Amino acid sequence: MSMSLSHGDTRFAAVQAGFGQTPWTFDSVADQPISGGTMHFSADQEIYAEGDEATTFFKVVSGVVRTCKFLSDGRRQIDAFYGEGEIFGFEAGSEHRLSAEAVSDCTVVPYRRRGFDTLAGRDERVAGQMFSYVMRCLERSQDHSLLLGRRSASQKLAAFLLEMAARRPGCTIIDLAMTRQDIADYLGLTIETVSRTLSQFEREGLISLSSARRVNLTDMRGLRDLNS
Repeated sequence: MSMSLSHGDTRFAAVQAGFGQTPWTFDSVADQPISGGTMHFSADQEIYAEGDEATTFFKVVSGVVRTCKFLSDGRRQIDAFYGEGEIFGFEAGSEHRLSAEAVSDCTVVPYRRRGFDTLAGRDERVAGQMFSYVMRCLERSQDHSLLLGRRSASQKLAAFLLEMAARRPGCTIIDLAMTRQDIADYLGLTIETVSRTLSQFEREGLISLSSARRVNLTDMRGLRDLNS
């Protein structure tokens, strides 16, 4: 696996695709010298580790990133997935509370935290964007907590598929970047339970699987009923 850093491309347009919660536009910081260049990561490569100094945060340009925590018994809990146009790694404290890894080959742009803090202190538009970002992170965290609190694997997986579909409005075919192990670690399930539940959904006509990662949501109403 390889990582490369190329300088100079510090201006880019925000992209809303795939993981399309409204991305942070950076419309008022695009010309500011706070970007550290473009970084490329291979699938499963670590971007930063839990406990690393949080001097930098990142924006996804392409691919998918996961943030996760490794437990003392070796298990992994995935906190969130981030796609094109989304921000991750912005911390309240001085250290990263979670690790970040590339789910697929991905490209990210790092931003220096100190430069952004300074800019936000003198630009109300940037401060407003920061507040919106914090509120989106809080909403995402609350949604994930509710998801983990669901009683059945069917409810969890239905909620996950609907979450992925919501990030591509109007699209009922989902091409998942993440593996079934990723999905299991995100939902607090085993990979066997995820595979078994997907097969059950297919038998019940809720979905069809043209490949291991391409899911056609054939009965959105049925999935929503499970999620209610």
